[in-house]
Amino acid sequence: MSSPVLRPGPRNSITDVAGVLVGQAEDAGLASGVTAILFEHPAVASVDVRGGGPGTRETDLLAPEKTIEKIDALAFSGGSAFGLDAAAGVMAALAEQGRGFAVGPARVPIVPGAILFDLTNGGNKDWGRFPPYRDLGYRAATAARRDVALGSVGAGLGARTATLKGGLGAASAVLPEHGPTIGALAVVNALGSATVGQSARFWAAPFEMQAEFGGLGAEPELDPKDWFSPAKPVAGANTTLALVATDARLTKTEAKALAVMAQDGLARALIPCHTPLDGDVVFAAATGHFELDGDRLGMLAVLGHVAAMTLARAVARGVYEATALPFPGAQPAWRDRFG
Repeated sequence: MSSPVLRPGPRNSITDVAGVLVGQAEDAGLASGVTAILFEHPAVASVDVRGGGPGTRETDLLAPEKTIEKIDALAFSGGSAFGLDAAAGVMAALAEQGRGFAVGPARVPIVPGAILFDLTNGGNKDWGRFPPYRDLGYRAATAARRDVALGSVGAGLGARTATLKGGLGAASAVLPEHGPTIGALAVVNALGSATVGQSARFWAAPFEMQAEFGGLGAEPELDPKDWFSPAKPVAGANTTLALVATDARLTKTEAKALAVMAQDGLARALIPCHTPLDGDVVFAAATGHFELDGDRLGMLAVLGHVAAMTLARAVARGVYEATALPFPGAQPAWRDRFG
């Protein structure tokens, strides 16, 4: 199998995959938000969960042997477990459109979700009886479109890493000869670091396309002291949420394999990764616009490999595009430190 020559899609975003839309909503005072990924038609999906502190909703139904094969949307949210309410808001928006799994005359929108911990980032979390994430989820879903803002937006508004402000990143890659497209979206709130030690260079540098996160290249020589510098090792307080999507037609079992391979993208972009203090979650979705021909297993292996590289790029872009929160002592952003 020859090595494919890749290029980013026209937006270099997950919405280069046909049938994928992204909406975002945030609250600046709260320093938290929601990102909703909507599929124009139900998409085959699965998930791979790593690390010791995940927070998820309806991921069990994405196992290959479960009855439900397709989903309508995904909800990524800040707020720790409070943020699981975001999926209810996305469901409400889809229900207004008549979307959902048909059960007799009723329709139930299928919206799995995952959350990250941002409760100690300086924002005002004194929200009263009910957290605001259901309303933020509704707003994010109704704002879904193809243009995707990056950095400190949506679920990435309050995100942090070990050394620099985290955020939301996206990237895409198109296989040659009119091949399928792979897109990735990542909300980076990791225990580990996306950059090498105290330098400006990203661990994901070998996979960078078109100077999308500075074009600085890889670190010429690594010092072991740069391998691990966690800032706040708090159990359950660190999570990177991600989706890789493709326009290829996949089965649910193949989508599971794609999610498993894509997790390697987090390990290539964040050091360390998948720790007992992280709750990393990678969803995979297939919108089915492109039929795979020939060596199907070989093609799936290529898709998974490209998904991992694309996800690594999305992680770096999330940190590269982030801006610092406007609070005393807030974590600096990459652009603040390296400009």
